[in-house]
Amino acid sequence: MKFGVLQFFAWPNRRGELAVVYERALDRVKTMDQTGFDAVWLAEHHFSTYSVCPSVHVMAAHVAGITKNLRIGTAVSLAAFYHPLRLAEEVALLDNLTNGRINWGAGRGFDRKEMEIFGVKIDDSKELFHENVEIVLEAWRNEKFSYEGRYNQYNDVEVLPKPLQNPMPFWVAATSVDAIQWAAERGYAILMDPHASCDDIGEKYRHYHDTLTASGHENDQVTPMARLLAIADHEGQAEQIARNGSQWMFGSYFNQGTGGSTAADTAERRLNDYVNNTVIWGTPEQVADQLLELQESISLNYLLAAPLSHATFVKFVDEVMPRLA
Repeated sequence: MKFGVLQFFAWPNRRGELAVVYERALDRVKTMDQTGFDAVWLAEHHFSTYSVCPSVHVMAAHVAGITKNLRIGTAVSLAAFYHPLRLAEEVALLDNLTNGRINWGAGRGFDRKEMEIFGVKIDDSKELFHENVEIVLEAWRNEKFSYEGRYNQYNDVEVLPKPLQNPMPFWVAATSVDAIQWAAERGYAILMDPHASCDDIGEKYRHYHDTLTASGHENDQVTPMARLLAIADHEGQAEQIARNGSQWMFGSYFNQGTGGSTAADTAERRLNDYVNNTVIWGTPEQVADQLLELQESISLNYLLAAPLSHATFVKFVDEVMPRLA
């Protein structure tokens, strides 16, 4: 099993200084560089304290300067918000400056506020995302290229530099069945999201693999599966970490309020279901056992860990990873 971390830069309720958020996250990255992790995957978000990292490309350049071994992934570059040629240039430049340590992950995004502010209509976002991804890949694969699409038209354009890696490692963030279908039909590798239940992510992965095969593609890139983790010495403590982290996400990421007693009851049921069926929590031994079971049941061969506390990350490195070696 390979290990990566889906790195957020959360600033819950603006507690403390933002500089401390970055310092702690980057200390974690330095630890990962020395403890056998494959990659850190940086999450792009805008206009929210859920994760204060509006440029994964700037952050990736900084991470490259403080690490030697770790690969650096974008999880994801929100491709619909970029000019596609500028996106191709920036990621390729990153790959050259990091001596070929970049994993490019691209995603459509879903946050209506982000789309509104960036001038992307939600009804257009899927097709725009598809076009922009195709343009980036064409720019990397060809010395010069032309493109005629609904949103973009280019003639005889040369994008420089090209990525150092050839081919450039590339993943699509795929949450919905439609997104998985689109990626598999084209032979693209996928990143699987942390918010699906373990059962759902297993079903989606089987659909991806079946569609990939039916479409005549062989893809030897791994499929990182993001899983939220909460680990403590005692089971009750771990459950509380899982619940606290889930409540923060429901309030900031999913933007769910209470809205009255009936809505509050529904929200509480959804929260309980999320904690029990999506988050992996428990003692180090319990979490290791759950991950080994998922390795067998849903082909979890690349764990993209999303720790819900700093203590969870420390215990994962010191007490869970050795059990999975």
